[in-house]
Amino acid sequence: MLNIGAQISQYKIITRLGSGGMGEVFLAKDLRLGREVAIKVLYDRTAKDSALLARFEREARSLAALSHPNILTIHDFSSENGMAFAVMEYLEGETLRIWISRRPLEMQKALEIAIAIAEGLAAAHSKAVIHRDLKPENIFITTSGLVKILDFGLARVEVTTSRADMRSFPTVGELETSPGIMMGTIPYMSPEQVLGTSIDTRTDIFSFGCVLYEMLLGVSPFHRSTAVETSAAILKDKPSKISRTLKNFSPELEHIVMRCLEKDREARFPSARDLVAALKAVAAHPTDSIIEAKKIVKKNPSRRFHKIITSIAVLPFTNTSKDPESEYLSDGITENIINSLSQIPKLKVMARSTVFRYKGQDVDFQQVGLDLHVQAILTGWVTHYGDFVKIQTELVDVLDGSQIWGEQYSRKFADIITIQEEIAHHISEKLQMKLSGDDKKRLNKRHTQDTQAYELYLKGRYYWNKRIGNSLKKGIEYFQQAIDRDPTYASAYAGLADCYIILGIYGNLYDSQEAYSKAEAAATKALQIEDLAEAHTALASVRIYRYWDWAGAEREFQRALELNADYPTAHQWYGTHLMRMGRFDEGFAQLKRAYQLDPLSLIINQSIGWGYYVSRQYEQAATQYLKVIDMDENFFSSYAELGLVYLQLKKYPEAIATVKKALELTSNNSVIILSVLGYVYAISEQKKEAEKILAELQQRSLTVRVSPVLISAVQIGLGNIDSALDHLEKGCENRDELVIRMRVDPMLDPLRVYPRFAQLMKKLGLPD
Repeated sequence: MLNIGAQISQYKIITRLGSGGMGEVFLAKDLRLGREVAIKVLYDRTAKDSALLARFEREARSLAALSHPNILTIHDFSSENGMAFAVMEYLEGETLRIWISRRPLEMQKALEIAIAIAEGLAAAHSKAVIHRDLKPENIFITTSGLVKILDFGLARVEVTTSRADMRSFPTVGELETSPGIMMGTIPYMSPEQVLGTSIDTRTDIFSFGCVLYEMLLGVSPFHRSTAVETSAAILKDKPSKISRTLKNFSPELEHIVMRCLEKDREARFPSARDLVAALKAVAAHPTDSIIEAKKIVKKNPSRRFHKIITSIAVLPFTNTSKDPESEYLSDGITENIINSLSQIPKLKVMARSTVFRYKGQDVDFQQVGLDLHVQAILTGWVTHYGDFVKIQTELVDVLDGSQIWGEQYSRKFADIITIQEEIAHHISEKLQMKLSGDDKKRLNKRHTQDTQAYELYLKGRYYWNKRIGNSLKKGIEYFQQAIDRDPTYASAYAGLADCYIILGIYGNLYDSQEAYSKAEAAATKALQIEDLAEAHTALASVRIYRYWDWAGAEREFQRALELNADYPTAHQWYGTHLMRMGRFDEGFAQLKRAYQLDPLSLIINQSIGWGYYVSRQYEQAATQYLKVIDMDENFFSSYAELGLVYLQLKKYPEAIATVKKALELTSNNSVIILSVLGYVYAISEQKKEAEKILAELQQRSLTVRVSPVLISAVQIGLGNIDSALDHLEKGCENRDELVIRMRVDPMLDPLRVYPRFAQLMKKLGLPD
């Protein structure tokens, strides 16, 4: 086998991690891409067995095709000098077995892990892959909190635990799951596995039930002193109810576990996807509500129960004014109520961009609640007439569609800030949220006393949220007017900084360094007045794009999240920054949190797709980008990035068609997408088309800002390495925002072998 320091293909062995039934697993360094990986090398006896080798390769291919964040990723499968091996992502953390060996898990944590496992199983089952050996040893929890399913017959690593009784039950079975052959680990086998009869995806659902039961109680539901007794218990015994041990346990969750453990597979959940839906429904309605309901009903059975609500979505308020220009007001009021409610501890509030996906739609509140996993919906109507404003609100329980609370406010427009404060207070009372003195201060905090400055701020945010050139400039004008009226308005300075950041990144007609300079001045001024998460997030971007101060940027992101742990943009931008640094696990953890806070945000979903792309998980990237396009078929940037993914998958016609669609959606105005099309043409061997685009980019550079990195991309595709490096170097000299992707961008892979490229990486101060 391999020795420490040896090299197999492009992988240098660092240390041995463990061994399994078919081979040994090593930690290695991918010398080409500069990342750590895990390599499983087959034992000689296994490699010489053609049937086992075929199974190993077949299951490697099956696992590689799964492409899901909750399943271990396979990067490569190959052989060298007669040695067969698979290359997998390297995970840092612990198995679920180790977690359970310490103590049973709290219900909410067990539920969170269970949902992730079920999501992974659903993805596997959709590809007709059955795990057959689901157990705590094969569930891995990374240091960043990601849950990964291991060992679809491939990635087995022995893990030493403190529970010798569990080690006494071996994994059994060899080749195919044929009648008469057992495959799995006995305490987690389904009855059909024990009997050696045919199996389907529902065998994994039974094993899942065993794992979830053990997470909650610390013991397997069918564990007995011997393997024979355990097998008999699986076939005949009914597991003890969880509620006998855990008082006030959720009856809904207990029902889910027991349904998974049904002897007759027809009585189990028909699919893992159905199991996911059931688990998420429980997660959306925490146990304390169920317990409180029982107490109230017991005291007064005739009293209707208003349960404690811990999650809410504020849908966009409807503008019922005759003047469509008042749209900024209804949008601004919605956003500010969201921000106010987000200050309440232990209240999950859906982010702006997710709820605004429902704007203008006639929605079913109960369906929205189910889709967003919240317990209550707040909606409202705003009418602005002359110096008066009328706001009508309604709070709805999504469980049964009933109204929890409703109120109408009719005041002078000068009282608009007070009205919003009252709405937030009334909602907190109706949700039965207990607020401390500090909580009330945060809820009551006013960033300005000037109503006109506030109105100008709302207009600024309205145009900022459109995220396009002319609207950003309008946003800047309104934020500046708000500042002119109230020079101590920190939020307006933060809004100004946000506008300049986006202009710096995407503004073709705007000098990026000038934009970042103005963003820095605005964010710094905001922080001199008030310690705002938004201002720290903007300043982090300045540290990245203007100064290449990677550590400074990270400090700013961390401070932003200390101030507001539920700020989706901070999580998203931080996650993207970590991805650019090659810290993929940490990056995905931040992006996952952003997604949890803002699941319908197009840009957050796209950022997750980009994370898969730069971490070379191309199938997962394609799936994610298609999800974004399904959410909004006009979201042009996802088409462009999907085209790059198709290129890596060698789907050249699809790559060209997809990027052309992106360019069409921008009316041929995006030089970034134009350069991507040139690169795709070049890689697809359509050199003449690529050269035409190169000439067009050079022509456009006379009138608009064209990053040298864009020229470099097309030159890479054409094989003009010296020119590509020249333009990349020019981009570094100009501190171009696109060069910060150098460490991870697959487009630049052909340049990585050249010393000049290594020198540029060093110049940027990027980590190896």
